[in-house]
Amino acid sequence: MKKILALILFILILPSILAINLKVEKTSSDEVLIMGLNKPVIINLKITNLGEKDNFMFYTFFGAGMYPKGTIFINKGETKDVEIGIYPRDDFEQRGYVTFDYFIKAQDGSQQEQSLTVKVIDLKDAFEVGAEEFNPGENSIKVFLKNKVNFNFENVRAEFSSPFFDFEENFDLNAKEKKEFDIKVNKDDFKKLIAGFYTLNVKITTDGKQTDVEGIIKFPEKNILTTKEKKIGFIITTEVIKKVNEGNVISESETVMKKNILSRLFTSFNPEPDIIERKGFFVYYTWTGEIKPGETLEITARTNWLFPLLAIFFIITIVILVKEFSKTDISMRKKISFVRAKGSEFALKVSIFVNARKYVERVSIIDRLPQLVKIHERFGAELPKRVDEKNRKIEWSFEKLEAGEVRVLSYIIYSKIGVLGKFALPSAIATYEKDGQIKESQSNRAFFIAEQRKEKED
Repeated sequence: MKKILALILFILILPSILAINLKVEKTSSDEVLIMGLNKPVIINLKITNLGEKDNFMFYTFFGAGMYPKGTIFINKGETKDVEIGIYPRDDFEQRGYVTFDYFIKAQDGSQQEQSLTVKVIDLKDAFEVGAEEFNPGENSIKVFLKNKVNFNFENVRAEFSSPFFDFEENFDLNAKEKKEFDIKVNKDDFKKLIAGFYTLNVKITTDGKQTDVEGIIKFPEKNILTTKEKKIGFIITTEVIKKVNEGNVISESETVMKKNILSRLFTSFNPEPDIIERKGFFVYYTWTGEIKPGETLEITARTNWLFPLLAIFFIITIVILVKEFSKTDISMRKKISFVRAKGSEFALKVSIFVNARKYVERVSIIDRLPQLVKIHERFGAELPKRVDEKNRKIEWSFEKLEAGEVRVLSYIIYSKIGVLGKFALPSAIATYEKDGQIKESQSNRAFFIAEQRKEKED
């Protein structure tokens, strides 16, 4: 009976003597399991063998796989650092902190159960992207990409895109590391953007997997309205006022231009002013409106002094001519007209109007005849003193002419040879005596277009 009881007691005590006896401590922290990325979560353990020496194997039903695959020998009383890795399972849908069991098994089949807690996330949740506040007057912007978890990413390709820039970079990103990039920007790319918050997109590729992460770029309000003025030209002056909205908010604009009452008559505007006000001898032109970011308002005022200067020059010329004309004692005007003649003869009537502006004496008027014509024996009321056909000239003489007296001298010339084109007669010349001095005056030259007259006649 005693032998039977002893045997039963031995059978009950033997498992406890042979059972695995390990002290397990976790030395790592913040472990993360990233779904969609075929990388294991790494856990560091410190294991002390309080039992007999043995070879130990690790396994779990939580993940898709676990390493180390083989066994680890731990001597009696020995403490050993062990790194285990658990691969994610594709069909696992739970996210956040997850607690699971794993087992350490001895060679005799006895095993010890342990539990671990890890954080399960998607690849996109491992990153944070952002940028410093960006002012419109700056030429660069600083952005960052941060690894939020305790996991080392190798061969990361990040493609940044935003309304302000496009940029890409390759790098490694260690656990909890933050990478910063100073990106040069072109103001023309965002000059029309209004202040506010804009999305920063980053396409991240690592280990053949890709994800998109979004951040925010703050574009604070800046009211920057620059004004440039220039004036060019002398006779035709152009005044340009240019306003550029280099900020990122809509700017109210008011532009005032002043002109005097004379210059305003010769000034044109583009665009036309919104308000016109006259104050005394000046006129004020006002343009009002809104200028959007990146837009330009250009006001052009063009003053053309050419026309008033020509008018002044014309008036001065007339005054001078009138003044000089008033000094002339005798003025003469020569006129020719077509005369119908028998047959096909070409005939012209020449008239010379002699106007004595002052009293003159011993007046002699000589007119010369052009080539190829003959003079008709019929004259006007004033008969010439002599007709010199050899030297081709006609002369009239008057003993005196009273102030205001007008004499009309006329004669007819003809030619049997047809004359076409522009027919010209030379100026008539007058010599006279005034206050004991001999003076001279001449008429205008007279022209006749024979071809035009012939067409009219036809």
